[in-house]
Amino acid sequence: MKAAVYHRYGGPEVVSIADVPTPAVGDREVLIRVHATTVTTGDWRARSLQMPAGFGLLGRLVFGVTKPRQPILGTELAGEITAIGANVRSFAVGDRVFAFPGAKMGCHVEYKCVREDGPIVKLPSALTYAQAAALSFGGITALHFCRRGKLQVGERMLVNGASGNVGSAMVQIAKAQGAHVTGVCSGKNVALVESLGAERAIDYAKEDFAAGAERYDVVVDVAGTAPWSRSKRVLTDKGRLFSVLGSFSELLRSFGNRRIIAGPAGESVEDLRALAALADGGKLVPVIGATFPLDRIVDAHREVDSGHKRGSVVVTI
Repeated sequence: MKAAVYHRYGGPEVVSIADVPTPAVGDREVLIRVHATTVTTGDWRARSLQMPAGFGLLGRLVFGVTKPRQPILGTELAGEITAIGANVRSFAVGDRVFAFPGAKMGCHVEYKCVREDGPIVKLPSALTYAQAAALSFGGITALHFCRRGKLQVGERMLVNGASGNVGSAMVQIAKAQGAHVTGVCSGKNVALVESLGAERAIDYAKEDFAAGAERYDVVVDVAGTAPWSRSKRVLTDKGRLFSVLGSFSELLRSFGNRRIIAGPAGESVEDLRALAALADGGKLVPVIGATFPLDRIVDAHREVDSGHKRGSVVVTI
């Protein structure tokens, strides 16, 4: 089968298409014919080793000290089950599913095996394969921080970086949970962010949210430009910072400051089911900014490297 692989760290050009063995199905596994996957900021970091300040050594320990430990990137996928193991009971051949191997990666392939009891859920009827493939990375992160940060109905939230994968999911999920959302984005994405449910969108080139008079119960920093030192100026007395993209020092600070929520998002099938329910109810529609076929996956990586992508970058297979 075809797969996108990389064997050294670097720019998009280190990724190439190669023939690799099609995986054999285990007794408790299903084999998925992948129709769509994504290139995310997680793939960018694993490929380039460009980490938030202070995480450089940890990045090499996680992804491989001298070369990539996992040569196939990709955290999420959607496709059709083409074979099942002898002991599989929850799925059948022909089921349309989406899956989120997450940090284990390996989704930039034509076929992928996933355990029946793993991070796999049947496809929401309202979504295409491309949309379902783009559902998990941002959605899981948004659910994680809203849960850890105890987001309440009626709270005022500001999302810094509201037009990207995580930011666009956060806007929609927070709104579904009853929050009043303001988004910060570039001028060209103001209309998009408002269409997702934000009551207001701020063009960061024209207005500095941190210098304004508005106060928020939650600031979500997806862009990495709203650390505690900047966000605390606009937080209420009990306001919290969701540091989605923060430095190592920000993570350390969170241990002594309960108003900072930081650290990696967990991965669970229960969260995938929650995302599927939100999508089926029309409360979460993944934003797709660009789509590329597998043989142009280098261009997909370049789109992510630009730092100005909208929503998700989808790869069709």
